Amino acid sequence: MFTTSLLGAGSAVIGLPAVWIGLLFAVLASTLLALLFAVVCIEFRADQIIAGLAIWLIALGLAPFLATVYYGSVNSGSVSTLGTWTIPGLAAIPYLGTVFRSGPSVYLLLIAVPATWWVLNRTAFGRHIRASGESPRALDTAGVSVRQVRYQGILLSGVLSGIGGASLSLSLGQFVGTGQTMVNGKGFIAIVAYLFGNYNPIGAFGASLLFAGLEAIQLRLQQVPGYAVPDSLIQTIPYVTVIIVLALVGRTRLPEAAGEHYESSED
Repeated sequence: MFTTSLLGAGSAVIGLPAVWIGLLFAVLASTLLALLFAVVCIEFRADQIIAGLAIWLIALGLAPFLATVYYGSVNSGSVSTLGTWTIPGLAAIPYLGTVFRSGPSVYLLLIAVPATWWVLNRTAFGRHIRASGESPRALDTAGVSVRQVRYQGILLSGVLSGIGGASLSLSLGQFVGTGQTMVNGKGFIAIVAYLFGNYNPIGAFGASLLFAGLEAIQLRLQQVPGYAVPDSLIQTIPYVTVIIVLALVGRTRLPEAAGEHYESSED
């Protein structure tokens, strides 16, 4: 549910008596959109791709609209940020020390990746999540509600997307609703990241680092003097890499029942 991070970015800076309350509102908004997606896909058996694009379009307009209602502009004013948390000792490590002088969202990411892997691979809930996409009939035969498990998985993705969206605005201290808004197409790269990572949280994290590094490189290349390369061409580097990865490197094994509807009453 990468599309929900867009509304999460906007909700994080609306009505902020405290920055953490803003984060909670972002997670709530994102989770509500995830619930809408779940209802449309599970109850009404809508196509997941079409439903996802529809939710994305809703968030694309709703976040700037809410900012306009509250701030009088699609761009918010300056708001508080989550700040920087420094871990003594670890922050002094050469090269890697920068990671330990980051905002709390970075630490949440470092915790979420191994925690998600552990949940998916070492808990009954994780096995149920995998089975709901691989063999829902077997899960149903075991007496576990496929519908309930899928709801839980989608809502959990909404929570994580909300944290990601809030991090965009709370790291900058402003929500930007002009153009493609703050997400700026990165959600589509997120889809490639988890496909490239073969539905493995650690693999998706590695793919995300790759694309983030390419994004940083293209920003640096734009600052290099003496090269007559248009900035618009340099900005395509991450997206061209995505195409190359999908065409030449990607060997993703899709879950057998991915995107398929399931009713326990079926024979």
